Amino acid sequence: MMGFANIGVPSLILILVVALVIFGPGKLPGVGKAVGQSIKEFKTEMNDGKEESKEQNKLEASTEAAQDEKKAE
Repeated sequence: MMGFANIGVPSLILILVVALVIFGPGKLPGVGKAVGQSIKEFKTEMNDGKEESKEQNKLEASTEAAQDEKKAE
């Protein structure tokens, strides 16, 4: 999201005008909704991936701890 902070207001207005010309006023709300849903799904999948990664790291750590205990015996 930090990349969007570098877009100025004039650039944002230009992008919106171009989108309006390309898609027309009738389809623009549908396009916006589809883009929003895509971004939401992407964020959800990224968060799920992070959670799975954390779980995998915990599993690996517990496995390594168990192996260390066996070696100590």
